[in-house]
Amino acid sequence: MKRVFILISFLCSSLYCMGQTDSTFVDNKYFDDQFYFGFSYNALLEQPTDFIQNGISGGIGIGYIRDIPLNKQRNVGFGVGFGYAYNVYIQNMKIEEISGETKYTIVSSDAYRSNRFASHSIEVPIEFRWRNSTPTKYNFWRVYAGLKLGYVFIANSKFVDDSETIIVKSINEFDKVQYGLTLSVGYSSLNLHVYYGLNDLFKDAYIDSEAINMNQLNLGLIFYIL
Repeated sequence: MKRVFILISFLCSSLYCMGQTDSTFVDNKYFDDQFYFGFSYNALLEQPTDFIQNGISGGIGIGYIRDIPLNKQRNVGFGVGFGYAYNVYIQNMKIEEISGETKYTIVSSDAYRSNRFASHSIEVPIEFRWRNSTPTKYNFWRVYAGLKLGYVFIANSKFVDDSETIIVKSINEFDKVQYGLTLSVGYSSLNLHVYYGLNDLFKDAYIDSEAINMNQLNLGLIFYIL
């Protein structure tokens, strides 16, 4: 997976540089930042009792955003897009199916070799955009704030210890509809990106009698390409 991240980052950086080549042609009706690629560290908030994240939980996202300038200078705009995201969460909550029902249990971190749950989702980012770009200025400051809607089409888990491997291919309690606030701030190709989930990852899920009400905070970098 690390090699995939490195390869995609290299390709995106190369494409970005190619797209910024100077030209004598000045396009006064240009569009900015219509393709994106990002990666993040995923932190889980409002954790249940004794729940811990004991590994690097990460995610990647890629997609297209339609840039819609709102003024003549084209430095204020609106964006709406479509993309894909993969997120993984490494932690100590064991997920298994017993008699057709999903059971959630907190286990000691030394009682297993690996444990994670992951999601694949389709995303719709919606952004209000400010930047100080011009038709001939390709390195500029940007502040993009908005909302991201997601539909989780796959949510699974894998638990491995010395005696067994438990795979749940469809976590029924994983909320398929996810939404949250986003903020991207940066200059040129280096942009910090934050996503704060407004709803819980799970619904109607319990560890014993304690509800699992975790939401997510994703911190990372995002790269925009014309």
